Amino acid sequence: MPNAIEVRGLTKRYGPLSAVEQIDFNVEAGTVFAFLGPNGAGKTTTTEILEGLRRRTGGDVRVLGLDPWTQGYALHQRIGVIPQDFRFFEKLTPKEGILYYGSLFGTRPDPKSLLARVDLEDKADSHFDTLSGGQKQKLGLALALTNNPEVCFLDEPTTGLDPQARRSIWEVIRTLRREGRTVFLTTHYLEEAELLADQVAIIHHGKIIASGTPGEIIRAHGRPERLVFDAPPALGEYLHSTLGVATELRDGRVEVSLESNRDALRILSAVDASGLPWKGFSTRTETLEDVFVRLVGPMDDGALKSEVPA
Repeated sequence: MPNAIEVRGLTKRYGPLSAVEQIDFNVEAGTVFAFLGPNGAGKTTTTEILEGLRRRTGGDVRVLGLDPWTQGYALHQRIGVIPQDFRFFEKLTPKEGILYYGSLFGTRPDPKSLLARVDLEDKADSHFDTLSGGQKQKLGLALALTNNPEVCFLDEPTTGLDPQARRSIWEVIRTLRREGRTVFLTTHYLEEAELLADQVAIIHHGKIIASGTPGEIIRAHGRPERLVFDAPPALGEYLHSTLGVATELRDGRVEVSLESNRDALRILSAVDASGLPWKGFSTRTETLEDVFVRLVGPMDDGALKSEVPA
């Protein structure tokens, strides 16, 4: 498939400070691409360069074959953007908002159809300030689609939403992908990226430190699959001394690393023969969040710096 976004050697500096340093990535057309990183990592800077809102210091960037900075007007006719913490005119209704955005783009959007796509048709005539947080984000998505965009930039589209509203936004994103649109997603919810994204890139201190499918990143940087036993520490000591397997005591449970599927039967047989008490077991596999925390630390907004403003 052709690439909707191509980034080569992208650099953004503010005096001696480098916010983004020589990063490369591609986003295939018709896919969901998740761009992840803690606050201050370079995520927002990169996204705004792709949207044509910031000028890069160096490197080459193409979105739909266009330079976002020098060909911004042409590009903005073909992309949709929903910023983090979307805001709108308080006394405008969703229907009026869609017609207003259509006038800006010179298009004739159908408010009823767009609002139905984001499950907001029953709020067509409600003022923006009466909508819930999830409904406001849905309107933001509808407005981002008024020009029938080929690429949608969604910046933290589910932050602060309840689980039901988040899942509703997820379904809209899946629909955009089925329609062949490209979605560039930034999110602090790692399970969201793992569920939705075809490709992921993790940026930290202005450099991409991991990229690939969620599964590829987990396999490259995650720990092996583990058996988890609700049992005393003595069981871990027994399995380590008897079988030579790596064990760990975590959250009051014994975890045993599996090098292959055949290890599971061998370990279960040894547990049964140990004579030690145990209540049950489960399997544990790494998630994208596990890997992210291992690579860059936990998502703690209070402990991480914001990026330098433009």
